[in-house]
Amino acid sequence: MRYGFTTGSCAAAAAKAAAYMLLLGIEKKNITIETPKGIPYQTEVVDIKRSENEVSCAVVKDGGDDPDVTSGCLVYAAVSIVCDVEYMSTNLKEESDKSDGISIQIDGGAGVGRVTKPGLDQPVGSAAINHVPRQMIEDEVRDVCRQADYKGCISVIISVPDGEEIAKKTFNERLGIVGGISIIGTSGIVEPMSNQALLDTIRVELNQRKTQGFDYVAVSPGNYGLDYMLKTYGYDLDKSVKCSNFIGDTIDMVSELGFKGMLLTGHIGKLIKVSGGIMNTHSKEGDCRMELMAAAGIETGVSQETLKEVLKCVSTEEAIRLIKEEGKSEEVMRCILEKVMYYLNKRAKDGLSIECIIYSNEFGELAKSEGADRWLNLLVQEQVQ
Repeated sequence: MRYGFTTGSCAAAAAKAAAYMLLLGIEKKNITIETPKGIPYQTEVVDIKRSENEVSCAVVKDGGDDPDVTSGCLVYAAVSIVCDVEYMSTNLKEESDKSDGISIQIDGGAGVGRVTKPGLDQPVGSAAINHVPRQMIEDEVRDVCRQADYKGCISVIISVPDGEEIAKKTFNERLGIVGGISIIGTSGIVEPMSNQALLDTIRVELNQRKTQGFDYVAVSPGNYGLDYMLKTYGYDLDKSVKCSNFIGDTIDMVSELGFKGMLLTGHIGKLIKVSGGIMNTHSKEGDCRMELMAAAGIETGVSQETLKEVLKCVSTEEAIRLIKEEGKSEEVMRCILEKVMYYLNKRAKDGLSIECIIYSNEFGELAKSEGADRWLNLLVQEQVQ
C-alpha cells in the first residue's frame, strides 16, 4: 500500500516553492520538504503565477492508497512581501529578535475553513490550519528566507479552490468549521486505510463538548434512526457524536475526558453485536447478528421454527419482524439490552454512567435502559437552548 501526504504537507510544499521563487527569483517546478514523520515529500509545482511582490503556486494533493476525499485537489500558497526590515525594527522588534528579523504571517484563503466553535486545534475566528501544518509552513518559508538572506515580513495565504465543496463530504460543518476544508496532519503523511483520522475526529467532537462545560454526551453510530428519534423524542441525532463502528474506543475516550454520563442511541443492526461483547461493529471485525438474535430467542423461549428462520435472515429488521409475529419481541429485546448494558458498563471506567436506546427503522423503539429518559430530556433541553 502506498503512503499519501496530508493537506499540511501540500500547503508547506507550495509555500516553500512560492517563497523560493519570490525571494530567489528562480522558477521552481519541483519541491521537496521533510515531513514530521521523517519521510521526504517531493512533488511537482503547478499553476505558477509570479509578480514583483507575490508568487502563487499549487501542488496536487496525493492521498496515496487511502480513500481520501481531498485526493486530487489543488492546494495553493500565495506568498508575498508585506513589510520591510524598517517596519520590523519599529513595530515587530520583540518578534524580530526571536526570529532573526523574519516574521511569517499564515492565514487561509478561499476553500480553507474558519473555526466557529471552541475546543478545536485553532481558536475561534482563525483559519482551520492546524498547529503542525502551521509550523511546517513557517519552518519551510523561514528556511528559504535565510537562504535568500531576507529579513522582513512574509504573508502566506493557503487556499483550496474546491475546498468548500469537498468540505461537504467531511465532518467540518459538525465541528464548527465553515467555508472549506481543514489543513491538517500531525505526521505529514497519510497511512493507507488508517482509522486514525476517524478516531481523531471522534475525540475532537468529544473534547469540544467537554470544553463547552458538558458532563454528559450523546453518542450514536450514525443517523440511521434520525427521523424516528426526531419524531418520537424531538431529539436530533445529528447533534450527537458519531462514533461509527468504534463503540469501545469511544467509551474509552468519554471516560478519559472525564464525562459523567453517556447516552448511546443505536440501530439494532449495530447494537446487537455489542450484546456479544463486540466493541468494533464493523463487519470485518465480526458479524454474528443473527446468531446473537437467536441466542436471545433461545433464552426467552422463542420457538425452534422461528429461530431457524431468524438464522436465515440477512437483516435484523427482518429478524425482529419474525420474533414480533410470535409475540416475543419485548422479552427478546429485554434480554439483548441486558447483555448490551453489561458489556457497555464493563468497558466503562469508574465514574461513567452509560444509558442506551435501541431502535429499528420499521418498528421504532425496541428497548431502552432505565435512566435513558432522564439523559434524553437533558439533551433535548440542551438542543433548544
